[in-house]
Amino acid sequence: MNVVLAVKQYVSRMIGDSGAGMKVLLMDKETTSIVSMVYTQSEILQKEVYLFERIDSANRESMKHLKAICFLRPSKENVEYLIQELRRPKYSSYFIYFSNVISKSNVKSLAEADEQEVVAEVQEFYGDYIAVNPHVFSLNLPACCQGRNWDSAHLCRTTQGLTALLLSLKKCPMIRYQLSSDLAKRLAEGVKQVITKEYELFDFRRTEVPPLLLLLDRSDDAITPLLNQWTYQAMVHELLGINNNRIDLSRVPGISKDLREVVLSAENDEFYANNMYLNFAEIGSNIKNLMEDFQKKKPKEQQKLESIADMKAFVENYPQFKKMSGTVSKHVTVVGELSRLVSERNLLEVSEAEQELACQNDHSGALQRIRQLLQNPRVTELDAVRLVMLYALHYERHSSNSLPGLMLDLKNRGVSERLRKLVPAITEYGGKRVQSSDLFSPKDAVAITKQFLKGLKGVENVYTQHQPLLHETLDQLIKGKLKDNQYPYLGPSSLRDRPQDIIVFIIGGATYEEALTVYNLNRTTPGIRIVLGGTTVHNTRSFLDEVSAAGFRGRGAEGSQGMAQAAARRLN
Repeated sequence: MNVVLAVKQYVSRMIGDSGAGMKVLLMDKETTSIVSMVYTQSEILQKEVYLFERIDSANRESMKHLKAICFLRPSKENVEYLIQELRRPKYSSYFIYFSNVISKSNVKSLAEADEQEVVAEVQEFYGDYIAVNPHVFSLNLPACCQGRNWDSAHLCRTTQGLTALLLSLKKCPMIRYQLSSDLAKRLAEGVKQVITKEYELFDFRRTEVPPLLLLLDRSDDAITPLLNQWTYQAMVHELLGINNNRIDLSRVPGISKDLREVVLSAENDEFYANNMYLNFAEIGSNIKNLMEDFQKKKPKEQQKLESIADMKAFVENYPQFKKMSGTVSKHVTVVGELSRLVSERNLLEVSEAEQELACQNDHSGALQRIRQLLQNPRVTELDAVRLVMLYALHYERHSSNSLPGLMLDLKNRGVSERLRKLVPAITEYGGKRVQSSDLFSPKDAVAITKQFLKGLKGVENVYTQHQPLLHETLDQLIKGKLKDNQYPYLGPSSLRDRPQDIIVFIIGGATYEEALTVYNLNRTTPGIRIVLGGTTVHNTRSFLDEVSAAGFRGRGAEGSQGMAQAAARRLN
């Protein structure tokens, strides 16, 4: 159950099956992202692929000495592009691979267009998703819903992505879904329909305990995507944003030209692979060790250049030396920028307040802390609003709810109306009325001893008390205790043994905190293999964009002016 390996093997087979000789890799926008997540350009160049082109590029030259490997989504547009291509072929032969099931009628249209008989092969290779980590995949589909209904095109794309994922992992699963979500039910029915229709493709060797596909709705846990993060991968996405493994550092003060965009990929970066799930304190210590190792090697290499043999040895070792130099400067820059933002935005104090709002039940203490932070000029508009959102979600039905007063505080502070309106939108999206589980039931985490941070030393329990709802859901599932009346099976089920292979998919987007949860469950639960997917992978900004694009507006945006003024008088 390794999604990176699954896609990587497809790409390797495509390139290998076309035989020896110079090749061009012809892709569309989506398959370009799919391939770039598992292979670097230099790795593919080593396999005699000398050119990368887009099928929709109008100005491609004719190069009859090249074979074309086409890796495309089986969309109507791509089939049309291919038909035009085959009528006037630019390359000597075409090896065509679709990332999903292609209809017989489309294959017939392509055959009719191939008058010059340049097509050597047509196959389906089911790499129709973004492999983020070995146990995490995404469909890069933000804003997949309108209200609590699917956008029809996005439902179709999500169904295709999920069925391709199942085919690539060779799984024909039982399906369970969140009963409170019509989105989950419709997706479950769509996936089941494809499995039934394409039963020959899903005819894998049966296992004693069948695999399980669990479909969840993001609105059941609106807390997790609102929290600041303290593990490396999650923190980078929250503060800088990760887009197909790429990080935009162009706004970093004094950034050098070659570091304006960097790639963080566990496949090609040993330091990142070893540190992506560690907390910020450990990263600081490890980056220091990395620099010290580099500096020890650097003078040693220079001092040794005393003979031709030494120089020859240096040249032979230089690629690794250069690679390490790039790794050091990249991670020093990223960690340095994270550290600057943590300090500039007062995130230690903000995050502690967030964790208390998410995990503890101290209304008056939480309210007092939020009001103090709202008055702090270092706290950004986004952080101010997210604190009020967390308060709104937690204390929505509290007898002393003071949300109108906090909304007035945001307004007086000069927070934009666009951001203020997102507070009631979040409660409409993921408040008590729609939650199928209580996100704020008392937890053992309340007993955690607080340990405060100084600089990079120890992001301790106080900053990582929160466990996503997904942890509890998967824990119940693994133990065979997940309630059928809340997460029913689609169709009859004889599955009563604890599942071993679990694919969990979150409609409305997963998060890197949930990816960490799955990573830890895989590591600590023998015999269990879990893969997490989502329509996208969120940070706070993208999550708020999702809620906004879905059309949630909240009821009466800021409550009535009279309520706000009355609350303000009561609290002053």
